[in-house]
Amino acid sequence: MLRRSFVKKSALLSSSFLFADQLYAGLALAPINIAMIGCGDRGKGVLSVIKSMPDKFNIIAYCDVLDFRLAETKKYVSSHSKPIKDYKKVLDDKSVSAVFIATPLSEHYQIAADAVRAGKHVYVEKTMTYSIAEALQLRKLVNEYPKQIFQVGYQYRYSPLYFKVKEMVQTGYLGKVSQIDCRWDRNGNWRRAVPNPSLERQINWRMYKEYSGGLAAELLSHQIDFINWAFETQPDEIFGTGGIDIFKDGRETYDNIQATLRYNKAGMIGNFGATCGNAHDGYLFKIKGTKGSVSLYPNTGIFYPEREAAKELGIVDGVTSATKIVVNTDGGIPILEKPTRDGTNYALEEFYSAIVENKTPVSNIKTGTQAAICVGMCNEAIYTGKSQFWKTAYS
Repeated sequence: MLRRSFVKKSALLSSSFLFADQLYAGLALAPINIAMIGCGDRGKGVLSVIKSMPDKFNIIAYCDVLDFRLAETKKYVSSHSKPIKDYKKVLDDKSVSAVFIATPLSEHYQIAADAVRAGKHVYVEKTMTYSIAEALQLRKLVNEYPKQIFQVGYQYRYSPLYFKVKEMVQTGYLGKVSQIDCRWDRNGNWRRAVPNPSLERQINWRMYKEYSGGLAAELLSHQIDFINWAFETQPDEIFGTGGIDIFKDGRETYDNIQATLRYNKAGMIGNFGATCGNAHDGYLFKIKGTKGSVSLYPNTGIFYPEREAAKELGIVDGVTSATKIVVNTDGGIPILEKPTRDGTNYALEEFYSAIVENKTPVSNIKTGTQAAICVGMCNEAIYTGKSQFWKTAYS
């Protein structure tokens, strides 16, 4: 699989998205009526993408418990969209076919469960639930309503780039993978402005254990979920540590964490870490195999062959460009010719097609439960210092 193969297969994948769009347009399908529940930063971000897809989605309502959030959201919706403070009123509205849930993590389970019972299709942001127990309960409930689409917001599963990397893993192109290194770092306190001190916990909910799964849930769960998907596995044992090491400001969730995930069947170790005290690495995602490694970024990726694999591919010198394959000066081969779009676009296209075609999305209740359990195990290991083990009941 040389570079031209990367390009050819990626082009085929892109054309399939285009064909699907043409197919839906030819059928003249009416847009799906949706409502957004939770209008914080993520909710408004998703709404901005939804608004750019008027042929697929019609925003009927938007919901938040904070008045100023509703006011901020007006520019992301149409003039006919209704602001609502009680999410149960959204679920009572028969004209709403699907709901998006972008509330604090602690609220995901109850709102998603109520939405499923109300007959709505559901798109819930990651992490799916606050706890392992909630994940198992929600999986049981959703499986009782097979006619409703349930999708979890893990966008990597829909990106042509990450889809290609999964293929490289599954075909053995990287050889035997033994190590995965993931980071999602920043340098800042991760706080939002609070117009009124009484709203501190509602606005900065990520800082408080009552509402949040912290850095593992908010950031690293994307990478954890991708490894589950790409290798078709889950961790058997998780070690972890962390602390409030930088910002002594009353927060409860750690600002510095590290988790090591052991995948026994795959013979693989995953290192997942995040800090709020240094932004140099930012987003780092490396998959290391005996034939080569991949460095992934949200929208681009580079393949670095090992020495013997480079000979097989015809790569002589990545610096002088004396090669048969176009490479970067550091010897890496771009996996795709062009950067992909923001993953939210692909995920929303999948949600639409899943509803229209009545098919199970790639990121579904089963995989969402698996990821939520992994995050729960990470946090338990990080906060208690005790190793966590995958249980038969989780599968």
